[in-house]
Order: sequence, then structure tokens, then C-alpha cells
Amino acid sequence: MKIIKPIVFFIALMSMLPAEAQSGIDNPITKAVLQVYEQQLRENPDDYITRLRRAYEYYQHDEYLRALDDVNRAIKATPASESDVLLQEYMLRAGIYNQTRKKEQALADLNAAYDIDPTSMQVINERANTEFDLGMYGDAKADYQRLRRLNSRNSQALLGLARVAIKENNLGLANEYLEEAVNLDPNNAEIYVRRASVRKQMGDHNNAVDDLLLAISSDSKNNKAIEALVEYGNTNYVATMNGLTNAIRQAPNVGMFRYLRAVIAQAHYHYGAAIDDFNYIIDNNLYKYHGLHASIAECQYALGRFDEALSSIDYALGMIKDDARYFCLKAKILRALKRDDEAVNAAAQSLAVDRNYADGLVEMGLCYMAKENYKEAASLFGEAVMTDAENPYYYMVRAWLLNDYMNQPAAARTFYEQVVDMDHFYIDNVRSLKGFAQLYIDRVTQAEAWMNNILTTVEDYDGFINYYGACFYAMTGDNDRALVCAEKSLKAGYANYYNWMYNTDARINVAPLRDDLRFLNLLNRYDMIFKNN
Repeated sequence: MKIIKPIVFFIALMSMLPAEAQSGIDNPITKAVLQVYEQQLRENPDDYITRLRRAYEYYQHDEYLRALDDVNRAIKATPASESDVLLQEYMLRAGIYNQTRKKEQALADLNAAYDIDPTSMQVINERANTEFDLGMYGDAKADYQRLRRLNSRNSQALLGLARVAIKENNLGLANEYLEEAVNLDPNNAEIYVRRASVRKQMGDHNNAVDDLLLAISSDSKNNKAIEALVEYGNTNYVATMNGLTNAIRQAPNVGMFRYLRAVIAQAHYHYGAAIDDFNYIIDNNLYKYHGLHASIAECQYALGRFDEALSSIDYALGMIKDDARYFCLKAKILRALKRDDEAVNAAAQSLAVDRNYADGLVEMGLCYMAKENYKEAASLFGEAVMTDAENPYYYMVRAWLLNDYMNQPAAARTFYEQVVDMDHFYIDNVRSLKGFAQLYIDRVTQAEAWMNNILTTVEDYDGFINYYGACFYAMTGDNDRALVCAEKSLKAGYANYYNWMYNTDARINVAPLRDDLRFLNLLNRYDMIFKNN
């Protein structure tokens, strides 16, 4: 591509500035640069080069309206003979349009840029990407092929062709393109992420996980790869954990692999395994992060190791003193230890950091309930509902308080009905709590149908759904069905001992089972999941 040297030099200069110096349009360096441009344009309003440079500066700082105004004026002032400059202007304006989701306008400018230089790989690649975004897959394919003819070793062309192949439901061809792209560019994390997605769709789960791990190895801060791996763990837990274990075996001191294994294990209620990895990271100084101790505290709390959990969260709070979540967790732990006054103080500290932290409001309310201050608890639950009106649990806990402790069944019913009427959760999502709400307003048949539908149609990867099934049937007095669900949950590894043995909140728990000897025997039979998993 032809590029005028002054602009190239300017862009290169800006790229060498420290990151903090480019962090915002109000930083001293940017303000000084803009002042120079302003002075130059005051002296010569038709100076299209300076106007283009200023437009680029605005663009770099997400000031798209200002950038667009400048580049529009630059295009009008640029002579037709200055094709190199016009090329840069059209490319910049296309970038602005793409950033502001005006894809059709972006494509028009990219077509104009192509007319100026039909051999520019940047122009062709950007046009192909824009065509793809517009659903013009045939045109995008033609441009990606054109890009490949210009440079047979262009991995971006192969990535693009793979994306088109996916849209054409040709996963095999997409995988071939990505295999070739990997060979050309083996350190490109994006390619591995894309291939992982294709392999997942093909049912090749083990290799999909390996690709995500290769992406993370290539770029340890690649959020797409990290998020994809964590998400993969939700539905392909065994493959994900096996892949991470193999990666750790090959690179035992890569903290990110152990951290991800711990996080995924914790998300699947395998708290013992998570604790082991978190501790290994700390003991071997692989990753310095105060959240490690907080995560350990969460796991210990879930396992019913409240004294250990308190020590861990205090350690985390010794490292950072302004995290509302940590104080909230400390309040939960203290409440479990029946240290109610201290729990109230910890919850108050959580809200002092963030008054709008809904979980903190609920925890403060639960602390007040433990002290039989129901009026204050009701007020706090009300604040939580107003803060996060989409969370059904907040309605449930308030209804529970009103009905069971404040003798206000009519008011409680209103909140239960609001949960039933919520439409932001799919009906087969157990977290919607619809069935529990229906149960408590005497819509037993509908509640039973809701719970039965979930248990028979939704795959329970980690025992969480069957835990809720156990809660539901326990609350209906059907201990036999509750025990069936409990065993399925424990067999799947649901190791939240706090929920099994201590939780009494919101009438969403297995409390009625705790006097049943069969339930206690069941917990003893699966005792190992609470120790190490």
C-alpha cells in the first residue's frame, strides 16, 4: 500500500509513546498535540494533511464524531491527484463507520479505497471483514481468496475463508483452512481460538481444549481463549480438566494453567481440588493476586470449614481493604459461626465500600434477621430488589421474611407472583426459582410440572440441578424423591456442604431432610467429595 511518509512517521511516533500517555484525550501529551493541530488549522483551514492527522488522533481516543467531522472535511479539501492521501482518508473513515456500526457506509469507503489501490492487502482484508459482517458471504469469500492470491502465506485470508466455510456449514473445510493457518502462523492465539470453536462443533472436544490451551500459551492475556476455556468447562468438564492436567504436567510452573483449573473446579463445586491448586500457586509464588485467598475462603466456606475460611478472607482483606465482595463473604462466614454482631459489622463494611452492592444488601438483611431485627432486614431486602430488579432470589428472600417472620402473607404473595411473572429466565432454568415461587402461592401442579421438566430435559453436569430438585421435594415433604435427587447431585460431585447441612435461607434448601437418617447416611457415603475431589 502506498502511504505518505509524514503520516507513517506520525503514527509510528504515537505508537512509541508510553501506554499511560495515550490513555485519554485529556492527558497532557494528547492535549499538546491537539493544540498544535488547532493552531495549524486556524492558520490554514484547508490543510487536509493536518486535518487527517487530527482525525486519526481523535479516532485513537474513541472520539468518533470529532474524527468523522475532520476526515469529512479532509476528503473535501484533498485534490483528486493526491490518491495516496485519499486512500488513507477513506480507510480512516471506514474504520470510524465500522466502529460506530455503520457497515454499509464503511463498505462504500472501502470500495473507494479499493478503486485507488486494488492490490492493497489491508484494504482487501478490511473490505472482506465488513462484507462478512453484512452477511455478504460470497463477496467476502471472493475478497479473502483475492487476498490469498496476493500472498499465499496470509493467515488472515485463511481465517476469513474458515469463517465463511462455517457459515456454509462446511466445518471440515473450515478446519482445513485453520490447520493451514496454524502451520503458517503457529503463535497466533486467534487462530487457535477459532479452530477450537470449529472442533467443538465437530465434537472433537479434546483437541478443542488443546487449541484453547495453545492459544493461552501463545498469549496468556487472551481473554477470548480464557473465557472460552472456562465456558467449555461448563459443558465439557472432563475434557477441559484433562487438557489442563496434561498442560500442567508439561509445564508445572505455568500459573495460569493451575489458576484456570482451580477456577473451573470451583465453578463445578469441586472445592477440594480447587483449594489444592490455589495453594500450590501461592506456595510456589506462581501468581500474585489477593483474590487467590478470597477464592480459597469461598471454597472453605462451601465445605463448612468456617474457621479456616475466616482466616483466609482476613488474609485477603489484609491485602486489599476496599472490596465489597470480600467483606460480604466475611459476613457470611461470621454468620455461619453464629458471631452475629461481627457479621453485621462486616456486612456494614461491605456496604460502606459500595452501597449499591445488592448481595451486600441481602447479606446485611440476613445478618439482621439472625438478630431478629426483621424491620431493618425487610428494608434492606427492598433495597436489593430495587438495585437489581432482575434477580429472582432477592424477591424470594424478601417474600420469605414477610411470610415466615413478619406475618404478612399477602405482601409475601406479591413478591412470589413477581418471580412467577419474570420472563428474563428460560422456564427450564432452575435459577429462575419459578417453581419454588409457584409452590409458595399454592400453584402446586404448575410447580411440580416446572421441576419435573427441568429434571427430565436439562443435563445436570455437576449436580447443581439435582440439588435444587432435592430442595424442591424436601420443601414439599416428599423426602423419597428429595433423596433420589440428593444422591444424583452428590454422585455428580456437588460438594457444597454448607448448602447440604447449614443453609436455611429463603425456603430454598434441604432443611427438612436433615432429620432423616437416610439423608445423613447418604452424606456419609459421599463423604470423600467434601475432602478432596
